[in-house]
Amino acid sequence: MAARANAFGDLSEFQPQPLPQRRAERKTPSEDIDRLAQASGFTSRQPQAPAPVARPAARRHTTGRNQQINVKATPETIARFYRLADERKVVLGELLELALNALEETPKA
Repeated sequence: MAARANAFGDLSEFQPQPLPQRRAERKTPSEDIDRLAQASGFTSRQPQAPAPVARPAARRHTTGRNQQINVKATPETIARFYRLADERKVVLGELLELALNALEETPKA
């Protein structure tokens, strides 16, 4: 088996090679590159103007509610919750308050 080289050995004999001289005449003008890219059907990677952002639904209101609740529910229950909020034209937090108030007002079974 061959002996392993010492990773911490003496590297004083090592001399890096000089970089080759760059010649200005070897550079292709950017206009030529753009023309060739366009003729070949390449698209630019330069950032384009941002696409317009779709405004959120009418559910966004400033109401003073700043706490979040996260519950698991079936897709049907979630769809029902959003449908009821849309029908009453209230935000989700207000619908939750209405539902809790109605639940508290009903007699316990």
